Amino acid sequence: MKILLTGGRGMVGSSFLRQIKKLKPDWEVLAPTREQLDLTQQGTVREFLRNNLVDCVIHAAAKVGGIKGNAENLPEFLIENSRINTNVIQESFESGVKELVNLGSSCMYPKDFHGPLKEEDILAGPLEPTNEGYALAKISAERLCRFLTNKYGVHYKTIIPCNLYGKADRYDAENGHLMAAIIEKIALAIKSNQQTIEIWGTGETRREFVYVDDLTGFIIQMMGDIASWPPCLNIGMGQDHTVNEYYQLAANALGYKGNFAHNHSQPSGMKHKLMDCSKAIKLGWNPKTKLEVGMTEAYKDYQSRYGTA
Repeated sequence: MKILLTGGRGMVGSSFLRQIKKLKPDWEVLAPTREQLDLTQQGTVREFLRNNLVDCVIHAAAKVGGIKGNAENLPEFLIENSRINTNVIQESFESGVKELVNLGSSCMYPKDFHGPLKEEDILAGPLEPTNEGYALAKISAERLCRFLTNKYGVHYKTIIPCNLYGKADRYDAENGHLMAAIIEKIALAIKSNQQTIEIWGTGETRREFVYVDDLTGFIIQMMGDIASWPPCLNIGMGQDHTVNEYYQLAANALGYKGNFAHNHSQPSGMKHKLMDCSKAIKLGWNPKTKLEVGMTEAYKDYQSRYGTA
């Protein structure tokens, strides 16, 4: 099988590369860098796909950020991600690609929905304002995949993971994903002997995390039968924790002995985003990596890239 992987330098994309090498070493994978293939330029994407015929596209590229980056750059997140998604999906279709795996996000779900979120709940209510731009781009990509599949018989499906963490994440306390930001904040606090770490908001919002290699390994194993997948598929752990609990779990894993203080002037985000993963479980989804183990691996990755605390 010959595959185009977008976003190969990111956390999800680099995990796909590791897992494909491990699980499907005979697959041929094209993973161009941003310098080699600018996904915001439709003509460039068209030319690449015409010159490199592939059997399947795994679309993992996106402009991403944490709660602050999203909230302060709503138009930029909507514009750039919409452009990337439309270019990749449309030009894949126009080039004759029959199968495409599109990576969605749990932010596609309504902000105040009670109970585990089911795939059918997308567009059932208002979105979380702090990342609405990113969410709308992800929703439109999912719908485009669904429309093309229904009308033209291709198999373009969307995977909706819960929050992810693992190797090659963007460790940035200001603009990174939650778990990566927590790891960096604690690592820097250990290094500087800082006794108190700030937590935005109340810390009582609940989040669900999956180790990225569990996600990508499962997708790769399923890719022999994409036609049987539902239009979109939730992937999660089946349990969540408060942000406060994640900070404490990370502190325990990294050996931090200090304290935490809340900054109530900063946003907290959606109250909860626990997802219903019953459809994925029926397809064999069974994540193996425990949270404490995954945190330790992520911290090792941080140390290898930025030095030991």
